[in-house]
Amino acid sequence: MRFSDPSGEHSSREPPTADVALAVNGMGSFTWDLETGVMHYDGGAYEVMDFTPDEFDGSLAMLRDRMLPEEVPAVNEQIERALRERSEFSTYFRVRYRDGWLRWTHTQGRVVCDDEGRPTRVLGIIRDASRELRAVDQTRQLREERAERHRQADIIGFVNDELAPTVTVDDVAEALTSTQMQEQLGASSVVLGLVEGGLVRLIGASGINEELLRDLRVVRVEEQLPLADVVRRREPVFLTEREEYLRRYPTMGRYLQLFSAASAVVFLPLIAHDRPIGALGLTYDGKGRFSTDERTVLRALGRTIAQSLERAFLYDQEHELAAGLQNAMLPGRMPSVSGLTLVPRYRPARARGGIGGDWYDALVLPDGRVAAVIGDVQGHDVKAAAVMGQLRIALRAYAAEGHPAATVMARASSFLTELDTDLFATCLLVVLDPATGTAETVRAGHTEPLVRFPDGTCAWLESPGGLPLGLMVDDRPAYMASETVLPPGAELLLCTDGLLESRGHDIDEGRDLLVDTLSTGPGSPGELADHLLGGMAAYTGAEDDVALLVLRRGTRPPAPDPRLDVEVLRNDPASLDTARALLRASLHRWSMDPLGDVAELLACEMATNALRHTEGDATLSARPVHYEGERRSLRLSVADESSDFPVRRAATELSTRGRGLMLVEELAAAWGVEPRGTGKSVWCELS
Repeated sequence: MRFSDPSGEHSSREPPTADVALAVNGMGSFTWDLETGVMHYDGGAYEVMDFTPDEFDGSLAMLRDRMLPEEVPAVNEQIERALRERSEFSTYFRVRYRDGWLRWTHTQGRVVCDDEGRPTRVLGIIRDASRELRAVDQTRQLREERAERHRQADIIGFVNDELAPTVTVDDVAEALTSTQMQEQLGASSVVLGLVEGGLVRLIGASGINEELLRDLRVVRVEEQLPLADVVRRREPVFLTEREEYLRRYPTMGRYLQLFSAASAVVFLPLIAHDRPIGALGLTYDGKGRFSTDERTVLRALGRTIAQSLERAFLYDQEHELAAGLQNAMLPGRMPSVSGLTLVPRYRPARARGGIGGDWYDALVLPDGRVAAVIGDVQGHDVKAAAVMGQLRIALRAYAAEGHPAATVMARASSFLTELDTDLFATCLLVVLDPATGTAETVRAGHTEPLVRFPDGTCAWLESPGGLPLGLMVDDRPAYMASETVLPPGAELLLCTDGLLESRGHDIDEGRDLLVDTLSTGPGSPGELADHLLGGMAAYTGAEDDVALLVLRRGTRPPAPDPRLDVEVLRNDPASLDTARALLRASLHRWSMDPLGDVAELLACEMATNALRHTEGDATLSARPVHYEGERRSLRLSVADESSDFPVRRAATELSTRGRGLMLVEELAAAWGVEPRGTGKSVWCELS
């Protein structure tokens, strides 16, 4: 902009006048006569306000016409305050030039008073502030852009931090739809969908109307709906106009009233390894556009979320496989025992893979006692699970043979050593008599059992501990048993160390916490088992797999099962007649008279074989066996102290011996031989 010397006589050798100096710098001066209300401008001020001297009449109304109406009240307020306080003012406003451009202007002035202190005039300057404010505006814009970049970086960092600890698909969905995530993203609603067999199924949402969730919970990929659309197209969609939204998704029109405050939406495809696995939808209130930085960040978030979901998919698949393998190796159900309740629980480790070596088992021994076992094989892999399955079967077999509890544990240790797996295992075996409450405990490097008495007090059952299975020492007794009596109503807890051990904490803390959790648990064994798992998980973090077994002795002694046990003596022939008579009487008492003749014949054959071939006495046992429905069978068995198994021989027409097992095989529904710790038992069943 050019300025001329108003006087026309200024020489470069003479100091410039004040009005010339102001005009050269894009400034001018003014005098405002408060008594007449007339504004007097110099040449520089005319230039700043885009007036000609003959055009401006000095009125304030003409000045206001050049200003923007919305800025006039603020300027008036500044001037009125200066007049009241007899002080100065300084303010910015915009002036519209003849060419239509708006330019920032700055004015400042001081109130001049007469001798009596009354304001008479205002002296001031006015200048073109467009360059100044342009630089300020650019600085402000740079500062806002820098702040926005920092905010976007904070969003990425927050999302990464929230998704880092997620493990399962449900964890990812919960993190993405949390209130904190909504606030950080600045979104009014979040919805997450997964692709499953040509469908998009919603797995998480927040801030979404229930009607919309119900109607769109599962949609087909080919439908023209937002999440399905971006899955199909594999490109994000950013929308800030409702008309464009309706044009693209016309079937969503009936739901628009549910988003009356929403002004922008974005739908992101979640793609992992070039395969769409889901979609994310976000709505925003009061948002007019998506900047380039925002679009870049949202695209990056889509990739991050897709990676987290893919990782969670793999974990869920591995976890499901591990849980299936583990459950296949654990017993399908607990035995039903009168006077005793058994409730097992198993929880896989939360870590990837989730395969562990923890197991439990229980079986009814021939004498009516119950053997309960719990153990933990070293390691968390398929090998540990396989060894666990073998060891569980071995322990079950040794216990079923009738060996003492300490012998069962010793044989299991030898078995694991002979497997040559370089693994060891801890184990706890409790043999409980439901009728008397007598419990015999043997430990192999395992945590002792915990008992809750009927009055609610809890205590660890002290018992000597031996080495873990697979670590045999030849010059010392392998294992020792301890015995205690559980009163009616008492509960016994057998568990693996995953229930009470936590990384970074002393084991005694976990033991004390488990005692407190057990003492405050519910009375039902099933609810108690769940209470223990849930109550201890917060402490342990579910870092290790857990097996536990709750045994609750009934408040009333169990009624004795109908059973006959009678000795058959080798040197007393009359004892066999006595046994036959007692068997006949028992069958009558059990309403099984139709089986009398066959039962006597087979019992005599098996007892005679035992007396003849073992050179010792025998025990004849009989008891009804109940199966599903109303069907009952009679189980006969003869036990002796010989480990030699009977051999079935083909008898000739002239033979007087060798037909005993043939008769058993022909007349019985099933028969077999069971080894016992001190001999064997030959059994058969009659339907």
